Amino acid sequence: MEDSKIRVSITQGDINGVGLELVLKAFQDPTMLELCTPVIYGSPKVAAFHRKSMDIPTNFSIIKSAADTADDTVNLVNCSDEETKVEFAKTDPEAAKAAWNAMQRAIDEYRDGLSDVLVMAPLNEQALKQADINYPGMTNLIQQELGEPGETALSILVKDELRVALATENIPMKEVSGALTKENIKDKITVFNQSLKMDFGIYAPRIAVLSLNPVAGVNDNPGKEEEEIIMPAIKELIDEKVICYGPYSVDYLMETSNYVHFDGIFAMYHDQGMGLFKALGMNEGVKFVTGLSAICASPVHGVEYELAGKGLADESSLRNAIYLCMDVLRNRRLEEEAQANPLRKQYYDKRDDSDKLKQMAEPEEETL
Repeated sequence: MEDSKIRVSITQGDINGVGLELVLKAFQDPTMLELCTPVIYGSPKVAAFHRKSMDIPTNFSIIKSAADTADDTVNLVNCSDEETKVEFAKTDPEAAKAAWNAMQRAIDEYRDGLSDVLVMAPLNEQALKQADINYPGMTNLIQQELGEPGETALSILVKDELRVALATENIPMKEVSGALTKENIKDKITVFNQSLKMDFGIYAPRIAVLSLNPVAGVNDNPGKEEEEIIMPAIKELIDEKVICYGPYSVDYLMETSNYVHFDGIFAMYHDQGMGLFKALGMNEGVKFVTGLSAICASPVHGVEYELAGKGLADESSLRNAIYLCMDVLRNRRLEEEAQANPLRKQYYDKRDDSDKLKQMAEPEEETL
């Protein structure tokens, strides 16, 4: 869509969790409507129940489709005529079905071009499983539903200047090593590098690559993935003009805040990247799916049943997801304009900490 005001589709998430609370809180600030036009996908009755239960003053208009969206108001697309009971903090397959139906409707209308960006409120994967819904994780779902041929979806955890990409997700630890091939790592770091340029506006991004094994596999520690897979991938990427360093162990990268010298960190598995990210970004961060023409993000936290219905949930992560999607859309539009007018495409990078990076390029051997 080319409207001046960005249209943001937002799903209700698990109705027994904090999703609708987050959405309603995010738009109780009227200045949000000056920045974007929200289209919420869910149940008006459930939204009204959440609003009344927690005394949130946000009003909304009920519409049949995003095609009926009006600016300067919170729009809610009715995705269900069925009565769905809200039971805060309960894992319930019926609640999962309601969340799934709303998400599918949002994806369908996004595919039809009725919104600019897509924000997903948290889901309960256990409840989805109980409802016999095959949920492959947000990244894989968006790849399946909205990916184009040749595109590779990649998750990036984002909080301000901290950006952590995940090589693997939603697989058991015993399968991680087998999923890491030189080609796979190269492909995903290439996507990460391109996203840092196009989505975040960084001309020459610097990427730190994490190791898989303890202390980066040095000192004859078990594991050969660093030597046989990760380092060859890094060397080939460098030959292809991608600025990347490593592999580093997490503790080495965190020493004296070495991570601040990088524009992105590439982690080998979910808990490695998420653990590092949450230690630094806490719950205000965003999970962003890049590598696709579609623009999609979600809060970094889950359904937070321990807070559901109490009015205590912090909407910062969902609001940041909205902001990030809008920023990415603007950056991509600027990049398209710049490519169409090559003489206007000028970059300037003020940083010059190459000596620090050289010192980090080959970390000293570590011992436990």
